[in-house]
Amino acid sequence: MSNPTVHYLLKIAYQRLAEAGCDTPRLDGEVLLGHALQQERTWLYANFNTSIAPSQLNLFDRLLQRREQREPVAYLVGHKEFYGLEFEVSSAVLIPRPETELLIETALKIPKNPKSSLSIVDVGTGSGCLAITLAKHLPMASISAIDISPDALQIARQNATRHHVNSQIIFYQGDLLQPIPHAVEMIVSNPPYLSRAELITNVYPEVGHYEPALALVGGEDGLAIIRQLLIQAKEKLKPNGTLLVEIGFTQGQAVAQLAQAHFPNDSIEIKQDLAGLDRLLVVGH
Repeated sequence: MSNPTVHYLLKIAYQRLAEAGCDTPRLDGEVLLGHALQQERTWLYANFNTSIAPSQLNLFDRLLQRREQREPVAYLVGHKEFYGLEFEVSSAVLIPRPETELLIETALKIPKNPKSSLSIVDVGTGSGCLAITLAKHLPMASISAIDISPDALQIARQNATRHHVNSQIIFYQGDLLQPIPHAVEMIVSNPPYLSRAELITNVYPEVGHYEPALALVGGEDGLAIIRQLLIQAKEKLKPNGTLLVEIGFTQGQAVAQLAQAHFPNDSIEIKQDLAGLDRLLVVGH
């Protein structure tokens, strides 16, 4: 077929991606075709019978081939939505996930006055989705964003500029909280918390084969980075400050015990995500 229609291409994409084992073949096909055509997904449904030019067809086929190899859609299109904002992503950063929005929702409930000044550190900022989202919702906050990867920091800076909060965020390259010379009122982090075994046996090739291991693996048991972060947070958190750390859904009890050991006089809570799984450590200092 020399000039296939939108409807035909979506049908072929669904078949190919379903056979490749993709969880959401219909959605993936729509997103990739929309990207190839530089159109919104809603446009596709209104133009089912529109014929597609060869140049666009070739791009779509290349995207499908990469998705068939289970390369994440977010990397293929170069962006991902998080908490209502669009973030540029690449293979240098972890793809923002819906469950991480629990951290944002919890953090935004803590300031008594959202317009008051507040010092925040985002540890392992990656794409910058936590720091930037907090900056958008807390315009008076001063935010530091840290990552050990210079490539990740480049993406985060570009996202900060895109969302017009680059003047509100200072970016640091370094390991956990070490670059921060002063104590702060809030520390947030989505650290690496998979064990090495979990990464190797992960049933999703999108994660194990494409996302950066540096942002995923927290040592042999998945808790190595969290242990270091708790030690450093004890020194870098102001009195009455708050620590928010995303965790793996099997780590709630272990992380709560670790936090209690480092913050024996503070409230320790493990919050569940929408699926009812342990997802967030909250330490009230």
